[in-house]
Amino acid sequence: MQEPQADGKRIERLLAIMAKLRDPDGGCPWDLEQSFETIAPYTLEEAYEVDDAIRRQDWGGLRDELGDLLLQVVFHARMAEEAGHFRFDDVVAAICEKLVRRHPHVFGEAEIRTAEEQTRSWEAIKAAEREEAGAYAHPLDGVPLALPALARAAKLQRRAAREGLGAALPEPGDEKLDAFALGERLFALVALANREGLDPEQALRDANARFVARARGRVGSTGG
Repeated sequence: MQEPQADGKRIERLLAIMAKLRDPDGGCPWDLEQSFETIAPYTLEEAYEVDDAIRRQDWGGLRDELGDLLLQVVFHARMAEEAGHFRFDDVVAAICEKLVRRHPHVFGEAEIRTAEEQTRSWEAIKAAEREEAGAYAHPLDGVPLALPALARAAKLQRRAAREGLGAALPEPGDEKLDAFALGERLFALVALANREGLDPEQALRDANARFVARARGRVGSTGG
């Protein structure tokens, strides 16, 4: 199957605008002062604003927020080009190659019939990529530290279960909870943290770190 091609004229205009903003000769002083580190918080903020527009089903707002998020990608790519790391075209080429590689049932001969099968295939391909690249010394290293603590806890636990590290997971007990009851329980825990003068986000970050340490110890002790 032939890969779809995109009209890049508008993207070229956006790249030209970004280059002008970062031009030491007549560019914007604020844009020129920025770095990867100073722009990263804006990137996260724009991602949350995309999520907010979707939750509110504000489609005009979503269009604008997606544009703001695209600007973040262009901004980072421009700074990377200036530093000689890579260009925007390299970013596009990398994601195109990744999408083709991780969808062998669409662009190759593999047979995948359900979304669940695709999820398993996607994770298997990711694991093979990590192993080939030698990117991470441990299966949990690829879970970003910058994720909100609750999202990171959920991802760490799913990754651990998938990688055979279930023994390091806390025992959840036999109690059955629906989404409402779970939400109320979490909300009550936040109230308890506030009462005790504790930061619930930091407390869960610390718990995540302890879990990763336990999982690392288990891998080390078994030679895995």
